[in-house]
Amino acid sequence: MSIDVLQPVQPPVDGALRLCVDNLSVLRGGRRVLDRVSFSLSAGRALVVTGPNGAGKSTLLRALAGLLPRAGGSIALEGGPPDVELPQQAHYLAHNDGLKSALTIEENLDFWARYLAQEPDARSHTIDAALAIVGLGHVAAAPFGVLSAGQKRRAALARLLVAFRPLWLLDEPLTALDRASREKFAVAMSDHCAQGGLIVAATHEPLGLDEAASLALGGAS
Repeated sequence: MSIDVLQPVQPPVDGALRLCVDNLSVLRGGRRVLDRVSFSLSAGRALVVTGPNGAGKSTLLRALAGLLPRAGGSIALEGGPPDVELPQQAHYLAHNDGLKSALTIEENLDFWARYLAQEPDARSHTIDAALAIVGLGHVAAAPFGVLSAGQKRRAALARLLVAFRPLWLLDEPLTALDRASREKFAVAMSDHCAQGGLIVAATHEPLGLDEAASLALGGAS
């Protein structure tokens, strides 16, 4: 199973990043969930991973994020800083939003901005700008725990914006989002790609990225 996605939608700002996955195999609970999956993705491109439940979509993202060991194959982000490992160049957004209920949205984003940023990057957004992009500026001082499900997801998406990392790994990012929020996030994803970023997203729903490539994983064995 392989896919090659080499040409950027737009010329990337900073050149030659390329995510290369070669013959990746992953075991979970003794079962081979991914078997010799290969693809390459250039700066400025997005890849949508599809397939039925149990096909390995989340497993692929977790392996790319360094959270699951490989049973075979290789994963590399070529063209980045040689002394920085791939997980340190990636944002991983899982089903869990990853924000503290007792902290305000601003406090949560401040923590993640400080924790995730390796060094200052002009492509990082301020907290105010990130909240404006996802439409949460009016509740910035509200505790995360009191938000609706859709607002919580939008706050989690804002985390991607406050500390620039080139690779976004997104697991069902549109969960709980209404149409307007999905359209705003589609713009944010397009902007990320235009700045030389890469996106790998597992989803059952269209992301709103017309130029995205796709990788279909098979059913569970």
